[in-house]
Amino acid sequence: MGHSRGAAAASRVPALFVLGDSLVDDGNNGALARADYYPYGVDFPPLGAATGRFCNGKTVADALCDLLGLQYVPPYTSTRALNGTAAMQVLGGVNYASAAGGILDETGQHLGERFSLSQQVLNLEATLDGAIRPLFGGDHDGYERHLARSIAVVVIGGNDYLNNYLLTPLGIGYDSGDRYRPGEYADLLLDQYYARQILALHSLGLRKFLLAGVGPLGCTPGLRASAGMGPQGQCVEQVNQMVGLFNQGLRSLVDQLNADHHPVATFVYGNTYAAVQDMINNHSKYGFTVVDSGCCGVAQIVTCGLCVPFVAPCGERERYVFWDAYHPTQAANLVLAQMAFAGTPEHVYPLNLRQLAEL
Repeated sequence: MGHSRGAAAASRVPALFVLGDSLVDDGNNGALARADYYPYGVDFPPLGAATGRFCNGKTVADALCDLLGLQYVPPYTSTRALNGTAAMQVLGGVNYASAAGGILDETGQHLGERFSLSQQVLNLEATLDGAIRPLFGGDHDGYERHLARSIAVVVIGGNDYLNNYLLTPLGIGYDSGDRYRPGEYADLLLDQYYARQILALHSLGLRKFLLAGVGPLGCTPGLRASAGMGPQGQCVEQVNQMVGLFNQGLRSLVDQLNADHHPVATFVYGNTYAAVQDMINNHSKYGFTVVDSGCCGVAQIVTCGLCVPFVAPCGERERYVFWDAYHPTQAANLVLAQMAFAGTPEHVYPLNLRQLAEL
């Protein structure tokens, strides 16, 4: 378990609960979508070991823990058997994120084992009932206060495009691209599934939420290189426009949730899209020089855009925005976390994480 140099907010946020996909997975990954081999984790403190993070180092969730003064939260799969005093380690939060997981239950099914968002919510409920609530004994008010002051971070939706909607033409079991126009699909994701799961988390007692939008998937090295999507090497604008519809809907959902639950709960929208676009378009401002290819060697067909195992990655990793075909480097994650923590409403709306922590 890593520790982080504390921030002023440390005492105000007792726990971080993370839900999402491989962008924030820290070791729950299942069958085919795995990051438990070199060069993954090559820069992860202290030993540079592959922990299951889809990155050379820290994910955005790790970086947020640093900024909030929290221990890095353990992956859910490592906590299921905890009991007694060992259960204390979940008091600071748990990470439920799952590579290949999506908002829709079927998303990523061709990649095998994974936890969808609805299953992650059930897993969180199991942790609360089985491990965290018992730690408070009969102190129901203390338990409720703990959850109300904690923050839930949700980073999901990219796989519902990459590993569902955009795969329809390949005929491997997804028909969403035939059944829904892009606007209808965004509505389906948000109305029927996402909003329900957020309300389920609220009903469990959580009151502070950071809901991250989807980044510009069309600008990932994986889609820039994919044949038939557009001019080779350029961002695939039609995919970015699809994601834009989802993000607009998510921002509207945040407004709606705040209107419905204010002042008891607060929902924040993280504009991942704008943040990553800025890193790509104004890369020199952040010290990046390579924005269109990943740092590790990728065999797109064989490894689904993941790093080729046991091949040394690029040298100057802090100069790359992307680590593999789809995931950011630690350097990019640190920028994303800083924007979420202390950013302006352009990047995090209507409050940033520091303000949310202080509520």
